[in-house]
Amino acid sequence: MTVERRKFLKGAALAGAGAGIASPAIAQSAPEVKWRLTSSFPKSLDTLFGGAELFAKAVSDMTDGKFQIQCFAAGEIVPGPGALDAAQNGTVEIGHTALYYFWGKDPTFAFGSAVPFGLNSRQQSAWFYEGEGTKLFDEFLKSYNVSTLPAGNTGCQMGGWFRKEIKTVDDLKGLKFRIAGIAGAVMQKLGVVPQQIPGGDIYPALEKGTIDAAEWVGPYDDEKLGFNKVAPFYYYPGWWEGGTTLHYLFSIEKFNALPKAYQAILRSACAQSFQDITGRYDARNPGALKRLVQGGTQLRPFPTDVMEASYKASVDIYKELGAKNPAFQKIHDSHMAFRGDQYLWWQVAEFGFDNFMIRQRAKGF
Repeated sequence: MTVERRKFLKGAALAGAGAGIASPAIAQSAPEVKWRLTSSFPKSLDTLFGGAELFAKAVSDMTDGKFQIQCFAAGEIVPGPGALDAAQNGTVEIGHTALYYFWGKDPTFAFGSAVPFGLNSRQQSAWFYEGEGTKLFDEFLKSYNVSTLPAGNTGCQMGGWFRKEIKTVDDLKGLKFRIAGIAGAVMQKLGVVPQQIPGGDIYPALEKGTIDAAEWVGPYDDEKLGFNKVAPFYYYPGWWEGGTTLHYLFSIEKFNALPKAYQAILRSACAQSFQDITGRYDARNPGALKRLVQGGTQLRPFPTDVMEASYKASVDIYKELGAKNPAFQKIHDSHMAFRGDQYLWWQVAEFGFDNFMIRQRAKGF
């Protein structure tokens, strides 16, 4: 046996002994943990609720099953809009939701998901991960006893389903439109009558004519909910949701009580969930849009005057809200400054490339 081989075997033996001694300590630092997550979304939406299931599986896989998170759909523990309260009061350890659902508590919540003419999906991701987004929201949410991490992004959403064609701003007057939050306030300035209706009640409301229009997410989810069967016109873009971010809300007390390794695993699983949900939408929306159009859906862009009037109304709303809400103004200023720098860059490479490629596709190349 060579000297080198004896050294190798001796080293391996010592390493093995060290591993044997260390394993009990490792086991002690990985306790059995069982948490509950309540989602604002139904199980039928495999993009949204499915993202929470992927998150829980990732946490389990990374802890050899020692950290289990049981996922509950909207209504199983609390109604969908109750996710924040449930995490805040300790009914569950995690709420899975879209922060703009809590606009009624404070309009500042809207920046956690999407605001009219705000950031697109990649910009929103950059603001949360590399900009001030997560830091500012943790400061804002401290009084609610929760902290937050991004859970995914739907990408730019559609403008919704309409029973009649929209040709000018005047066509919006008196329109009963299922739309809420800041977007609803903006639309109200243009004569729309905003309606707040849960996702599961949109179809019958459109079918019966109780409402004239409704927005939800985009082709893949909208097709699942069957809106194309009760409204012929499908408008774009959803200028109020250029890149809608979903979030996990963690009870601060429960999160801080976890071992540091488990906290790191939760952060990693959130990042994986974010990537999974965004990828699912990007991959599935094109096919769904093709099927909808082939089935008779009439795809329409919002007229330019509607877009411009909506933009002006949005700026007015921001000024009104910021004047009486310092938290809103602080996050608004960060969000919009980030948007300005992003589009300074976006108009160069990203838009230049995308615009060229879209023209080539139109030529059949």
